[in-house]
Amino acid sequence: MVIKLSSIESIPTSYATCSIGKPTDSLPKKLEAIYSAGFQAIELSFPDLLSFSSDLLNRDVQPSDYDDLCAAGKEVKKLCDKLGLKILILQPFSNFEGWPEGSKEREDAFIRAKGWMRIMEAAGTDMLQVGSSDTPNINTSQDYAANDLRQLADLLSPHNFRLAYENWCWSTHATTWKQVWEIVQKVDRPNVGLCLDTFQTAGSEWADPTTASGLIEHPGGKEALEKEFGRSMEELSKTVPKEKIYFLQISDAYKPPEAFSKDVDKSGLRPRGRWSHDFRPMPFDGGYLPVVEVTKAVLGTGFRNWFSMEIFDGGRDGKGKEYDLEEFAKKAMQSHRKLLEESVEG
Repeated sequence: MVIKLSSIESIPTSYATCSIGKPTDSLPKKLEAIYSAGFQAIELSFPDLLSFSSDLLNRDVQPSDYDDLCAAGKEVKKLCDKLGLKILILQPFSNFEGWPEGSKEREDAFIRAKGWMRIMEAAGTDMLQVGSSDTPNINTSQDYAANDLRQLADLLSPHNFRLAYENWCWSTHATTWKQVWEIVQKVDRPNVGLCLDTFQTAGSEWADPTTASGLIEHPGGKEALEKEFGRSMEELSKTVPKEKIYFLQISDAYKPPEAFSKDVDKSGLRPRGRWSHDFRPMPFDGGYLPVVEVTKAVLGTGFRNWFSMEIFDGGRDGKGKEYDLEEFAKKAMQSHRKLLEESVEG
């Protein structure tokens, strides 16, 4: 499919609230910066909502205090309505699928799901982002995961809510776009689709933070790796229906100054998870992933819907960096526009 600028320049833009500022920066301040830069929507991050709830109610609100979180969600909606920002999605709902039948973990997963649905109703959003579980000791069968997600989809459906399933490149069972697409097909529900991500896609099939080169060590070398990745992107373009892609998250990655240890850290996080949390700049700002190639593949499906910036830029060393929120958000909008220009073909 030829990608013309005229067909993509009006793609709507979103920004994840977790992707700007420091933990001490208030949610209203983040919303103002996102609005000022010209973004049209936000991904409402649960940690931001939790922090905002505690500030609003002047007490320590817990993740399971759903009455308080719903009250805060209504206030966030008011703030967004005043600015003309849509709340695209509530994110990130994690470690849901795969728990054994009858386990406390499975019971908790469904309790959390129902609580988050209440928040979605209060905040006025119709989409829940679910990341592929990164928990060990779960059932990793695609059929088992699909069954869990089907049950969640059926809980969401009466509310006209949708589920956007994303591959996390450090997941214990579904690290690639193709694996989550296979699961979504098995779920077979009209309200279940994909959240694709430039970092997660390239980070699972092309890059590796544990190697000196920053690339997956392919037996055939870099050229073979590039060809295999190219074939995967071509397959994505040809096999995923555009209507099953709910939105595309955008970020790049820094090549770590030193290769990460392959070991799980003290918190249980795998190397790619650590990389994801602190080494993800916006495109064209020092990263090395084939972001444009992933974007072209997604656009090649005919998809022309939401692009959302999800950046975790801790600097090249991952230790954090200082910046002005409004200037950073404006720079992200410039990055979005350049990405569109670089994705044009023909």
